[in-house]
Amino acid sequence: MERRRFMAASLGTMLGAPAAGASHAPLHHGAALAFGTTVGVSVRHADAGLARLAIRDALASVQSVDRLMSIYDPASEVARLNRDGVLARPDPHLLAVLRHARALSQLTAGAFDITVQPLWQAGAHAASAGRLASSRERAQARALVGWNLVDASPERVVLRKPGMRITLNGLAQGYAADLALRAVRAHGVVHALLDTGEFAATGDAGARPWQLGVPDPRVPGRLAAAVRLDGRCIATSGDYEAVFSPDRLHHHIVDPATGDSPLELASVTVVAPSGIEADGLSTAFMVLGSHSAHALAARLPGVDLLTIDKPGRVRRSPGFPELA
Repeated sequence: MERRRFMAASLGTMLGAPAAGASHAPLHHGAALAFGTTVGVSVRHADAGLARLAIRDALASVQSVDRLMSIYDPASEVARLNRDGVLARPDPHLLAVLRHARALSQLTAGAFDITVQPLWQAGAHAASAGRLASSRERAQARALVGWNLVDASPERVVLRKPGMRITLNGLAQGYAADLALRAVRAHGVVHALLDTGEFAATGDAGARPWQLGVPDPRVPGRLAAAVRLDGRCIATSGDYEAVFSPDRLHHHIVDPATGDSPLELASVTVVAPSGIEADGLSTAFMVLGSHSAHALAARLPGVDLLTIDKPGRVRRSPGFPELA
């Protein structure tokens, strides 16, 4: 599973690290490999032993999601589903993510669609050969796309058209952040920041709230915004990570309706009550475009966003928790 790290600040370089001499419990950090890279957990607690247990369980939760939902590990349930077109007795966590995916597809009229994997593969294959996917290649891949052709029940998951494949890269990391947050809270930890590529936080960093930077999608090393984490989760999607063309008009985010990348936005940052919501909505909003994304966010409880279009224009929803 390819990591989508768009937040500029990591656990080791938080904008909101505690001030020196602050009379707060110390920070404890842990990291592990998942989603093809390093994921991290930071907790603030007076009991170092309990902090280590909380970090251990949080990281184990993240790795369990990766093992279930990786499209690259042939032993994962998603890889087996893609290979066989059917999966018996799916894990409850996989079922939960598939149900969320279906609800998000319905909410966004198909702008979010986990069955776009053939379109992504067509674009990536063409890019590796130094070209763009042809209209014929996109048409062939689009014929395999359809979120409503995925049937999921506790007994089995079925892809109803031969050759269909799914990707949960737009949900799995957010879901992993939710499970990691649940794991640290089970140990009584009140203050934690979870980094799975998407971020979840609870409590504070000591002297101030947890804070993260949103990178400028066009200027490496520059921040477009600094965000105060307010108990919600945060995710960013952009056109600048896995690119299929130097002009960034073709990249890893695909509009299921056209078979190609959406043209308006360079990045979308979403804060939402859960990691899986923030993760999925950031992808969906890239496809929907600024006007429709902001209109939909205004109807969703606890959801705010910041959009940056390709010319660099920034738009924030009224409740977006940007630092002054």
